[in-house]
Amino acid sequence: MGSSFLITLREGLEIALVLAIIVAYLHKTGRGDRVGSVWAGSAVAAVVSVITGFIFYRVVGEFEGKWEQFIEGTLAFAAVGVLTWMIFWMRGNARGIKSELHGKIDAAIDGSGAALGAIAFVAVAREGFETVLFLLGAETSSASGVEVVIGGLLGLAVAAVLGFLFYLGSDRVDLRKFFNWTGLLLILFAAGLFAKGVHEFREFFEFEGAWYSDPVWEITSGPLAEGWTYDFLKGLFGWSSDPERIRVAAYFAFLVPALWFYFKGAPKPAVVAQQASAPEPVNA
Repeated sequence: MGSSFLITLREGLEIALVLAIIVAYLHKTGRGDRVGSVWAGSAVAAVVSVITGFIFYRVVGEFEGKWEQFIEGTLAFAAVGVLTWMIFWMRGNARGIKSELHGKIDAAIDGSGAALGAIAFVAVAREGFETVLFLLGAETSSASGVEVVIGGLLGLAVAAVLGFLFYLGSDRVDLRKFFNWTGLLLILFAAGLFAKGVHEFREFFEFEGAWYSDPVWEITSGPLAEGWTYDFLKGLFGWSSDPERIRVAAYFAFLVPALWFYFKGAPKPAVVAQQASAPEPVNA
């Protein structure tokens, strides 16, 4: 439940923020009558994402043994690739998201309601597909299907509330700071997925009996071995109660350089202050 909650909270929050920006801009520019197109595009994207998730779940769930290890490892690496790209893209473009969306909205309004709905569809569908990928790539073996669904729905509910609060105070929220802090959590999440991918492919290729396949530690009982706390730590940090050496090494092999590049690419305080004082472009 913990891992699915975190995944849907983060992805759902990004959807909520984008929709809040779009709806707030439409109301502020006196074009609130177009909001219906936004909700229509979002609803279609949500349905498509759910259907896609169900199909993926059924397909992946049918495989066992070697195929299961190969597919889970591939999904984990694919999720790491998408997630890493998203983290660093947000790092550099968070401040311009509003202006970029405003420009797309203006162009869509000059066209038709379908164009505005398409913007919402793409925004929601992109995050929806990523959520499906992350949920399939994350380990949730310690939670039942019902717990995973409940955790996911709770995450979406919290994201919706936070998105509404953002809509009410959209002029006072610093998106750069928000995405910077959540980006750090996502790096930890991506490191766990990367380590899981290495683990799955080690089992797939049957690399056993060597020093790298021996566990670094073994915890057989308690909150670090089972239950909600275990599932939460597994979902957020890629925790394992008996990780082999290669898995722990893979975790830090991803985490250390990712954090280094993340902080290395951070704008200097003077640059951030200059950007903050600069007015956003005014769209006619």
